Order: sequence, then C-alpha cells, then structure tokens
Amino acid sequence: MDLRERLRRILKERSYEEGDFLLSSGKRSNFYIDAKQTTLTPEGAYLCGKLFYQMIKNANEKIEAIGGPTLGADPIVIAVSLISYLEGDPIYAFIIRKEPKKHGKGLWIEGDKALREGMRVAIVEDVVTTGATLLKAIELCESFGLQVSMAMALIDREEGARELLKEKGYELQSLFKRSELVG
Repeated sequence: MDLRERLRRILKERSYEEGDFLLSSGKRSNFYIDAKQTTLTPEGAYLCGKLFYQMIKNANEKIEAIGGPTLGADPIVIAVSLISYLEGDPIYAFIIRKEPKKHGKGLWIEGDKALREGMRVAIVEDVVTTGATLLKAIELCESFGLQVSMAMALIDREEGARELLKEKGYELQSLFKRSELVG
C-alpha cells in the first residue's frame, strides 16, 4: 500500500467522526475531522512528514521553512522538518501563535530566529473549512517579510477555502479532500 493510501485509512479510522459539531469557522457540521488524532501518532506523523515533504520538493521554488497556525499545524511542521533533515535537505519549522505572546519578546511566530526577510515558506494547516485561519497565517507571515510560496492542508473540507485563497492569489494544495474521507 502506498503512503498516501495508508494515511487516508488512518485518517478515516482515527480522525473522522459523525455527529453534531460546531467548527472553528462558526459553522455547524454533521461530521468532524480531528486530524490531531492521526498527526500525533508515530505513523501518522511520519506519513504526513513524508508526503508534505514530497509536495515541497516538487514545488517550482525552493521552500526553506514550513509553518502554520498552532495547534493543528504543530505536529505537521515538526514532522516535515524532521523528514527534511533525514533526507539531507533541512527545512526549518515555525509556529504561528493565535495571538502574540504576552511576555518576553511578544512574538507571533515561534522559531523566528531561523527565518529571514524574503525567505520562501510553505504555510500548512491540518483541516481547512473556509480558509480564514490559513489566510490569516499567510498574511501574518507576509507582514513578517516572508514570501509565502505554498499554502497547504492535510484535509480540505471543500467548503470555500480553496476559493478564498485563490481569490487572494494563493493555490491551496491538499493531501486529501473531504470527498476522499467521508462516506
């Protein structure tokens, strides 16, 4: 079984639930995808790291760092960074806070010392619905002087994220769409 198919099966088994859920977008849904139930397992982390790293290696531009909004992106960016190191092509990881740190340097971005103005980065989220959280992360990175070259998601719920990002000039690349997991 290939890596993508194995990850799809784990996501369906560990992360997909049916019921009545309130999403971070404010929408209600009859299903929920808790991707962290997969990305925080050894095999899930490895598969995410490997598959996202392959996407980055196939990009038109050299990506030097990967980051995303905490908490969903945290295990993914660490997995990609670790895989990239093992492959001999290190990609730095960084985490984007929901709000600036209230003490110390007041950082929005953790891991900022590895970043520099103009650096090409990928921004990733575990699950996207409307795309608002991913877009906010992209805009924050750009205000920090980073060049966002890739917008990625583990799962696109197919509820407007792709369209919102396209309208703002970004192409959303996802490992999976809702239609590949639901049903």
